Amino acid sequence: MNDFDATIPIYLQIMNDIKRDIVTGRLGQGAKLPSVRECAEANTVNPNTVQRAYQELEREGVSETRRGMGTFVRDDPELTKRLRQDMARSTTLACLSALTSLGFTNSEILAEIQSALTEESL
Repeated sequence: MNDFDATIPIYLQIMNDIKRDIVTGRLGQGAKLPSVRECAEANTVNPNTVQRAYQELEREGVSETRRGMGTFVRDDPELTKRLRQDMARSTTLACLSALTSLGFTNSEILAEIQSALTEESL
């Protein structure tokens, strides 16, 4: 990763990258995550930052720690579906917020989205 957004805490960006990897299939259910040290070195961050990201992922039910073995993506058939929907909702709300702040009405937003979808499918 390494190109961190200064407006978002790094641990959240690490969490989001891991969630994106799960949703896109780069990390499957039951996959082992890099050790805290490996992840910290790869991202040039403090190991405490990675530890916090891993703790939050576990708290959210995305990962689990197996004593003496490491941290793994939970083996949960609904996990990918839930993460995908959560990420879609978050992205949609951010888009709506941005368009609303530009003064777009709901009908203008719908028209813009429809136009974009039409262009994208060409």
